[in-house]
Amino acid sequence: MKRPTKEQIIELPLFVGVSLDDIVVVQDKEGAEKAIKELKEAPCLGFDTESKPCFRKGEVNKGPHLIQLANESKAFLFPTRFLPIIASLDKILSDPHIKKVGFGLAGDTKILQRKFGVNLLNTQDLSVTLKDYFRLKQRVGMKAAVAMVFKQRLAKGAQTSNWAAFPLQEHQLRYAANDAYASLCIELELNNAMKCKTVA
Repeated sequence: MKRPTKEQIIELPLFVGVSLDDIVVVQDKEGAEKAIKELKEAPCLGFDTESKPCFRKGEVNKGPHLIQLANESKAFLFPTRFLPIIASLDKILSDPHIKKVGFGLAGDTKILQRKFGVNLLNTQDLSVTLKDYFRLKQRVGMKAAVAMVFKQRLAKGAQTSNWAAFPLQEHQLRYAANDAYASLCIELELNNAMKCKTVA
């Protein structure tokens, strides 16, 4: 399969993803413990982070400002401004028995360790997985991945918005939630496809 062009992706139907009602913004330790309890029930989670973009030369990136995790029914958003929730979140991120899937995870692993002392364990970088799966020369980004796997277009309009702001706007909530959720959907779809190949 060939990587779709930008023009081809624009013509695809929109990836709907998680509804606004199923997006949980975690703001305190009590909410974090409740979210962790639900997330721990899943063997695999979609994962991503967002940082306020830097536009000035020499400006230091102070992110991540948001950490996202998704199971098959919900997306949980953890603004890192609420530091007490990070200790709770470590129970998931450092759990070697729960797989975390996403795109470009090497950078996330380093910054989470450096800034919060969190060890991100049991990860799978789907940009590499899809490169091998589709026998491509280069890694695949999330937008191209959604187009190739689901024949749908992932909205990326909020990518360069201010992720340090709070509360986040509706379009930011949807974007952040679906970045994590889409990763999980891709992982599940690839697993199903490989199972079918094995059976055949």
